[in-house]
Amino acid sequence: MLAFLVQRIGQALLVMFVISVISFAIQDGLGDPLRQMVGQSVSDAEREQLREDLGLNDPVIVQYARFAANAVQGDLANSYFYGEPTLDVIMDHLPATLELVIAASLMIVCLSIPIGVYAAIRPRAWLSKFFMGVSTVGISIPVFLTAIVLIQLFSIGVTVDWFPADTGWGTWLNDLLSTDGGMPSYGRGQDLTHLFGTWDSNFFSWDGLLHLMLPAVSLASIMLPLFIRLIRAEMMEVLQSDYIRYAQAKGISPWRINFLHALKNTMLPVITVGGVQIGIMVAYTILTETVFQWPGVGLMFLEAITRSDIPLIVAYLMVVGLIFVITNTVVDLVYGLVNPTVKLTGKKA
Repeated sequence: MLAFLVQRIGQALLVMFVISVISFAIQDGLGDPLRQMVGQSVSDAEREQLREDLGLNDPVIVQYARFAANAVQGDLANSYFYGEPTLDVIMDHLPATLELVIAASLMIVCLSIPIGVYAAIRPRAWLSKFFMGVSTVGISIPVFLTAIVLIQLFSIGVTVDWFPADTGWGTWLNDLLSTDGGMPSYGRGQDLTHLFGTWDSNFFSWDGLLHLMLPAVSLASIMLPLFIRLIRAEMMEVLQSDYIRYAQAKGISPWRINFLHALKNTMLPVITVGGVQIGIMVAYTILTETVFQWPGVGLMFLEAITRSDIPLIVAYLMVVGLIFVITNTVVDLVYGLVNPTVKLTGKKA
C-alpha cells in the first residue's frame, strides 16, 4: 500500500506539473493582463513600468517558476472581476457544483445497477429491450437539449391540444399528455442549509431538493445510458464464466449468484470508467449550469471567459485538474475493496 501511494503521488505530481505548464502557457493566448488592470488613459511609459513591476518582461522560465511557486502555496493571483484571490472565488462556487455532481452520481448508481443487471439476466425481455433502446437514444442526445426539454415539460409546462376536445377520450388524452410544470429551473433557491464555511446545501430542505432535481437529472442523463450498457455488457460476460456455472450447478440461489458473485466482479471495470466519468461530469456541469443558471464553477468559468478574467480561468483549470487526479487515485484505492484478488500494484494475488 505504501509503495502504491508513493507511486500514485509521484504520478499525480507529474500530471499536475503538466497541467500547470499548460495553464501557464495559455495565459498569453487569453490576452494582455494589463488591459484588464488599467484603463485607456494610462500612458505607454506607465504601462511599461507596470509590466516591469509585475515581472511580465522576465524570461518565460522565470515567470513559470514564480507561477509554480505561488501555486504550491495556494496563491493563484487575484481575480480581475471579483478583486479577491481566485481560490476563494472558486471555493465560493464549488459547493454548488459538487452537490450537483453528487446528486447526479446517486441517480446514476441507483438506476444503472438494477437496470443493467436486469437487462443482463433477462436480455430477451421486452423491458430489457426498452431500456437498451432508451439508453441508445440517451447517449445521442446532448445535455443542453435534455435540459431544455426538462424545463419545457416540468417547469414551464406544455398544454397538448392534439385530440378533439369535444370527445371524452380526446379530452382525457390531452390532459394525460399535458404537463402543468411549476418545478423551479433557475438557481439554487433561497431555502439552503448552511453546513460549514461557504457550503450551503440543497439536500436538507424541500425547496432546495426541488431546485436541484432538474439540473441533476439533466447532468445524470449524460452518463446513465453509458453505465447501463456497460453494466449489462460486463454482467453478461461474467455470467458466462465457469465459476458462475459451477455455482449454479451447486444449487446456489440465483439472487446470491447474480448480486453477490457476478455483480461484484462486474463492478471493477465499472468503477474504472466511473472514476473518470465523475471527473468528466465536473466539466459537463458547464452546460448544465448555464441552462439552469446554477451558480457553480462551470457557470463561473464561462463568465470568466466572457470577462477575460485570466487568473480565474487558469485557477479553474488547475482546480479541475486536481479533482481529476484525486478522483483517479481514490478509484485505484477502491479496487482492492471491490476485488481483493487484485493487488494495487496490478499483479494477481
